[in-house]
Amino acid sequence: MIILAATPIGNLGDASRRLVEALESATVVAAEDTRTTQRLLVALGVRNRPRLVALHDHNEKQRAAELIELARDGDVLLLSDAGMPTVSDPGYGVVAAAAAAGVAVTAIPGPSAVVTALAVSGLPTDRFTFEGFLPRKPGERRAALAALAREPRTMVFFESPARVAASLADMASSLGADRRAAVCRELTKLHEEIARGSLAHLVAWAEGGVRGEIVVVVEGATAVEVGFEAAVAQVQTLVAGGTRLKDAAAEVSGHTGHSSRELYQAALAARG
Repeated sequence: MIILAATPIGNLGDASRRLVEALESATVVAAEDTRTTQRLLVALGVRNRPRLVALHDHNEKQRAAELIELARDGDVLLLSDAGMPTVSDPGYGVVAAAAAAGVAVTAIPGPSAVVTALAVSGLPTDRFTFEGFLPRKPGERRAALAALAREPRTMVFFESPARVAASLADMASSLGADRRAAVCRELTKLHEEIARGSLAHLVAWAEGGVRGEIVVVVEGATAVEVGFEAAVAQVQTLVAGGTRLKDAAAEVSGHTGHSSRELYQAALAARG
């Protein structure tokens, strides 16, 4: 079978006994970075030296078939550099291919930066959405955030230290400067830091530069009731700004709950 194994996100002490046992008995390990896996084996005192197969974003599609065939003869342990494979890391393509081929998939659970950051953020945890990394280009990043402006669930993002200040500024602009958020830095590591406050506060906090692995958790939008006529007016405003009528109706429908078809027809009738 394919065994997805979560690895420590910072503190080696978080490695589970099951993970160590799996590494000690593994014959094939698919790893995001084989050098990182070699260092992990040494750090955990594992003497076994399994066959290491590189599995990353650029070769996963090609490697999947090979790993599926290997898994028919014996277990294949699949690791990312940190945390649970497939979660903003390689592995999804292999799991999908294994499921389609009838090859069993299981997991050795363990550390996850997503859930850890959510738990310590101080923000609602009953419903949340993981958005991964925001686009690097400013225009695309702002468009992605605009689409999340009315998302009611707590949102979790990964971000690089080089872009976190710009992303926080765009979040404040697109989601509201008063929206509560938390920036979780170096989780489980020696210099772990959780910065909490409004997005405006965090923009100022990040101005001096931020280092380390970053997870940003942002409060969901408060539900706002918008009448149908007001929703139609929003569609018209978007259309006046250059958005296609169909796209404008879909966007307004997403955050008001009104029927996209009815908004489209009402705005079209108003044109006439």
